[in-house]
Amino acid sequence: MFNKYKPLNLYSNFAEAAEKFPTQVIYFDEPLTAFPELQLQTTYLGAKDALITKASQIHTLGVKKGEKVIIYKSAKFDTYLLAVAVSYLGAVPIMISPHLPAETMDILVSRLDDPWMIFDGDTAHKAQILQNMSKQKLIAVEEILATVFEQLCAQDKLPLDTISYMTHTSGTTGVPKLIAHSANSMGWRTKWQKNILSLIRKRGLVAFHISPVHSRFNIGISSLMAKGFPLLPIANPSRENVTKVLMDYEPMVLETHPNHFVQWASLARDKPEVFQSLKYYHSTFDAINKETMATFLRCSKHGKPVFLQVYGQSECGPMIMRFHTKSSLQNTNARAMGIGMPRLTKARIVDQNGKPVKAGVSGNIQMFSKGRALTYYKETPRFEENVYGAWWDSGDYGVKSRFGVLSLLDRQVDLVDKIESTLAIEDAILDELTFLDEVVIIRGENGSPQPIIAVNESKEMNWDLWWKKVSDMPHLNEPIIMKYEEMPRTATMKIQRLELERSLQQN
Repeated sequence: MFNKYKPLNLYSNFAEAAEKFPTQVIYFDEPLTAFPELQLQTTYLGAKDALITKASQIHTLGVKKGEKVIIYKSAKFDTYLLAVAVSYLGAVPIMISPHLPAETMDILVSRLDDPWMIFDGDTAHKAQILQNMSKQKLIAVEEILATVFEQLCAQDKLPLDTISYMTHTSGTTGVPKLIAHSANSMGWRTKWQKNILSLIRKRGLVAFHISPVHSRFNIGISSLMAKGFPLLPIANPSRENVTKVLMDYEPMVLETHPNHFVQWASLARDKPEVFQSLKYYHSTFDAINKETMATFLRCSKHGKPVFLQVYGQSECGPMIMRFHTKSSLQNTNARAMGIGMPRLTKARIVDQNGKPVKAGVSGNIQMFSKGRALTYYKETPRFEENVYGAWWDSGDYGVKSRFGVLSLLDRQVDLVDKIESTLAIEDAILDELTFLDEVVIIRGENGSPQPIIAVNESKEMNWDLWWKKVSDMPHLNEPIIMKYEEMPRTATMKIQRLELERSLQQN
């Protein structure tokens, strides 16, 4: 099962996979703006050849080794392919969500020492009004496609411990921080992921809808390709498109953000056949409630489908894992995230002074990861605030059992007075009230627990069931109903709780 450690150069990994599995297929649910030549289906080898062409075009436009290139475009698989092409040049791809506003982008651009920026139609207006961005270094996708070059350029590489890739934090508490990664730090993360993939004997089709700027994306794709899995990136997460894509291609594996699983759960209940081909589910880097996992497992035509719950963080990568089955979920506390991977990741609980506490005592969650990021670019003091020797303070609050199982209770900044775990209450409500698509408990008036809920668009609010469910819980304010799409979210669909609190205070 355990794989050898290998540093991760995005292009080298891609090229080695293409050499080993040249005909392995990659499907797309929409044409790729930056790689139209790939159409809706390609192979590892076909994509690799297109990457070298794209890298040569980008090089002709002036991008050189060691320079930083912001990739700020629509959220599709070609975002990742552009990052690989930039890496081919020995330049540093900076992965930025297209949802970030121009005001935030200007702050990030100013940190990056006169970077280049690749944009498309979805981000063109914001890219062109940036005050801190050199107009000569703005590159539209259409300009890349129209660029003629004399010959293919050669691959160039950065040193293994040099910053070679940057993502950003979710921005749930303010302006995102730029997280710096090296080939060596990313290599430990792919070792973690490949150990998991080694448990899957058959190379079945893997479908996924993940933000392509999330640190999870490059780890996942690089690991899947190293193992030779066929790929099905889903760009459009609407019920209609998910139904069509999963019915047409019948993948074996599906990964997405927890909030997308919650949103798709009503589809799984209404049309279980959409998800029947799936044997493995994978939740990305965050907690998910028990009934949502059980709903998808019940759809599977396979005898023993598995839901892999992974807890992690962009700064540390995938950390804690737990495998769920239909039978195990019956007696599972979904707050229990599981355990780390031997010799790669682990967690501990500490008090406010950073001192480890006994099993069963709640406190701050600190993480040990061989794949920890290097720093926050241009914000090293903020990064060091969370460093405790080999340990990283996650900003989360939890507890470990005497058997070493980690339970996630809350974010430290989201703690609500007199409630041990808002996440546990949210889970309990979502587990039973299936007419809801979202439940978030934030601090309301005078710090009191204020539920914000979203009702499924095809259902109606059932007040009788609501009050019955919360009657034996700690006191909650009367819920405020919002539309799902109106709740402020990050690129990975996490609720921006502090932004919700601010908006309530202003009303």
